[in-house]
Amino acid sequence: MIIAELSIFPTSEGSSVSRYVREVIKVIKQSGLHYETGAMSTTVEAPDLEAILNLVSACDKVLVEMGARRIHVDLHLDHRLDREATIESKLKAIGKK
Repeated sequence: MIIAELSIFPTSEGSSVSRYVREVIKVIKQSGLHYETGAMSTTVEAPDLEAILNLVSACDKVLVEMGARRIHVDLHLDHRLDREATIESKLKAIGKK
């Protein structure tokens, strides 16, 4: 399992980009992957790296289709191979669930 923290938004469209972020969240929801959206990023669980990269590509595509001229992407990955890791298990480990 891979856990990814994703933040993707246009930097060319002014100081308020919430309408773009809403569309990105729709793409994430439609992916069928388990996710949790926070104030500054979205955490996603995926079975493999390909699923994450396909999701990032789909998010980028929707922003391009909306007319964004410059897109910022922050992607942090945790690809744990020694045991199964999930968003919930990571939150439990730090006492948040």
